[in-house]
Amino acid sequence: QVQLVESGGGLVQPGGSLRLSCVASGNIVSRYTIGWYRQSPGKEREWVALITNTGNTYYADSVKGRFTISGENAKNTVFLQMSSLKPDDSAVYYCNANIGGNSSWGQGTQVTVSS
Repeated sequence: QVQLVESGGGLVQPGGSLRLSCVASGNIVSRYTIGWYRQSPGKEREWVALITNTGNTYYADSVKGRFTISGENAKNTVFLQMSSLKPDDSAVYYCNANIGGNSSWGQGTQVTVSS
């Protein structure tokens, strides 16, 4: 099972940007479907974006046009570039690697959007 470690979260003002990283213990970019999810207090975890092993990308309507998911195979890393951040984007962000129904989660990284 692949191990995932997220980083890059923090406190940012509304309208600002952050780039999250999800580093894997093995080669995930060309083999797995990688998703970013988020969860805020009192809410269920929601899907944000995903990238397939062939590089196709998909986004939730709430982040489309503001977030970009990408992968760097050589670094076993998937990124989530977040721009035009809003207070509603505040949450713990998790990455997920899925292959053939086998799923791995990272520990999450906190994103807080506040003035």
